[in-house]
Amino acid sequence: MNERVTVESHGPDDTARLARDLAPHLRAGDALLLTGDLAAGKTTFTSALVAALGSDAAVTSPTFSLANFYDTPGLRVLHVDTYRLEDLAEFRDLGLDEYLDEVIAVIEWAGLVSSEFPEPLDLTFAKTGDTARTITLSGAGRWSTVLDDLAVRA
Repeated sequence: MNERVTVESHGPDDTARLARDLAPHLRAGDALLLTGDLAAGKTTFTSALVAALGSDAAVTSPTFSLANFYDTPGLRVLHVDTYRLEDLAEFRDLGLDEYLDEVIAVIEWAGLVSSEFPEPLDLTFAKTGDTARTITLSGAGRWSTVLDDLAVRA
């Protein structure tokens, strides 16, 4: 059964706080599947997450490159944007599956590829104002404990 937590973000600082709260819970093999409208905060969240994991890399949306890797002191982050992909076969052709057990995978526009990840944490970003967002996190298994912790902090 999926647990669900909703976080209200009043701007990029709140989105970054969520990323900082989530970062200590992450481990190699985790998949974060991000969905939401254009400019809803997916890349802002990813940038804040990479920073929270200890990297000073400039995170950009991999819309055209499709995937970027970011090294952090503890874990490597694989940031993928599937917006331009036509189907699941195109994702598989990227050959990223060989990295998935050793990275934290952050997938933007994840609907197309969600079936590739057996126990992901889903994050849905919804615009509620100029800078305000509602971010809904859901997941099962080990994510239940993580979501309980995030709910207390929200």
